[in-house]
Amino acid sequence: MPKQWLCSRTLVLAVLIAATAPAQVFRLTKEQIIAYTAENPYERFADGRPKVPDELLNKVKTLLIEETYGVVRGKGFVNQFAGDWKILNITPTKKLVGRAFTVQFMPTRPDVEKGIQAEAAKNGLGRLRNQTVIDMLGPNDVIVVDLFGKTDGGTFVGDKLAYYIWKTTGTGMVIDGGMFWLPNIIASGMPAYFRGTGPSALSNVMLTGINIPIRIGNATVMPGDVVLGDEEGLFFIPPHLVKASIEAAESTRARDEWIKSKFDTRRYKSSDLYGRPSDPALLKEMEEYIKTHKGQK
Repeated sequence: MPKQWLCSRTLVLAVLIAATAPAQVFRLTKEQIIAYTAENPYERFADGRPKVPDELLNKVKTLLIEETYGVVRGKGFVNQFAGDWKILNITPTKKLVGRAFTVQFMPTRPDVEKGIQAEAAKNGLGRLRNQTVIDMLGPNDVIVVDLFGKTDGGTFVGDKLAYYIWKTTGTGMVIDGGMFWLPNIIASGMPAYFRGTGPSALSNVMLTGINIPIRIGNATVMPGDVVLGDEEGLFFIPPHLVKASIEAAESTRARDEWIKSKFDTRRYKSSDLYGRPSDPALLKEMEEYIKTHKGQK
């Protein structure tokens, strides 16, 4: 078997074509999702997708990407950030947070599309389109769509389907592609990340993956990852690193508060305190402050 089998696109397409179980067409099997997310410590959905608890999602809503980046990267996950987006309805107090529901499209190729559609019809999925996946969403899902940056004919949703997603999930959406009817989506208050707009409906693409590994910008996203979207961009946190990310953020905030309070005295140079106090007494003071103040906000 060639090494290229490990390439994300090839792996995904092979899994999609090979899947034969009812309602598993174009998806990883439950066993595969479990195997690929083996470090997940939480419950799972019926299809195997990790289900990070809602109470942890609520804590993630208070985080900044920079507060989580270091601990995730330090565990070897160096491709979890995607930037350079057009962003809707995100503010310092309003973020996009939820469990990733991943979707993949590719440019249309007639012979492949014919085979995919025949398999879908055989397994009861009917005609494959954007609403096929939209109707699978549930509360606290974030639909994350790989439309390979396409905007001309890459408009995954307009305002009505966006509104359905918004009311069904309570979160928002990530479209590595386009949207249209943008003023109406803005008016709804729905958070969204997208690449561009256009007046035409979705065309010249085929649905090739549901809840599979996808590429979004420079990030690899797995179904069940926790999506954190702020004004910087998007960060995809593996489920088993969510608690560590929250704890790291709490420590970082306490440390930063202490450093800034010391700067306020105008008695120290920046190098005296940041990134790490050189004076053992100051270092001990900072560590005690972090211990007693982290998690208070």
